[in-house]
Amino acid sequence: MNTATQLPEAFLRRLRLILPSDAVYHEVITSFLMPKLVSFRINRLKVNPQAVMTGLKGAGIRATAFDYWPHMFHCPAENRAMLLSHPFAENGLIYIQNPSSLLAALLLAPMPGETVLDLAAAPGGKTLILAELMENTGQISAVEAVKPRFFKLRHILELHGAKNVKTYLQDGKTVGFKCQGRFDRTLLDAPCSSEARFSIQEPASWSHWSEKKIQELARKQKQLLFSAIQATKPGGIIVYCTCSFAPEENEMVVNHVLKKLPDGIGLLPVELPIANLQRGLTHWNDKEMSPELVKTARILPDNVYNAMYLAVFIKGQFSRAP
Repeated sequence: MNTATQLPEAFLRRLRLILPSDAVYHEVITSFLMPKLVSFRINRLKVNPQAVMTGLKGAGIRATAFDYWPHMFHCPAENRAMLLSHPFAENGLIYIQNPSSLLAALLLAPMPGETVLDLAAAPGGKTLILAELMENTGQISAVEAVKPRFFKLRHILELHGAKNVKTYLQDGKTVGFKCQGRFDRTLLDAPCSSEARFSIQEPASWSHWSEKKIQELARKQKQLLFSAIQATKPGGIIVYCTCSFAPEENEMVVNHVLKKLPDGIGLLPVELPIANLQRGLTHWNDKEMSPELVKTARILPDNVYNAMYLAVFIKGQFSRAP
């Protein structure tokens, strides 16, 4: 174990190879050591944002809006407990959420009236943003395979007034076969090694991490991504994201799909209104991958943002995923 951070040595060794410089590496390590600002989104499905801000100011919470999304705010980390216990949170008027999740949903950019698939939806934070962007019209199909997480998802959606969402307790890997070409857009926030959530204050956050686990998850992620592509209409958009740094769970999954479906899928550039981005890798462990992967990106963590890998696909014409 590293004496400075206590994070696994294998993880740190891999991280040095993934990140573009020693300076960025030390910034990322610092993000594991510090508490982040707490961010929250006002739920416009239920409340006028100004009423919420007035109430929070009365409680002594001074929050700053994000430039690119005026209904999402951040405030000092010590306000987290107060926000979580505030009636606004308990009644679904605000949702505590990292802005990296907001950016993933904004990349999908669903329109009112569309049909959208959220393939691994729990706990539901991104689903709520999709419902808001769609103005509670159209239909979102939110799929979750793990029963306790499924019921948490249903509770959160009901509490926050997301009325255009239908929930399904089932294995996301089967959805593409059952619902071929049904959805205008699909979001897959894939189950992953959760490296972005490592915190030196919480050793349990990395207690199950291993390189073997990364390989196991990558196999599942490929299956889920093929399912997502199969379920999407030709010309539709698929956003794939993870909260892992591991190329095996990110670029190598995307590269696998590009190779298997050379005429059936393409990448669009990930364009986000933030500076802390790293373009996708085109090689890893002496393996050369598609140059198209530079269109993907990692959000690099700091005192506001969680790490996240993001890829945006556009579906071409083909009958099925292999």
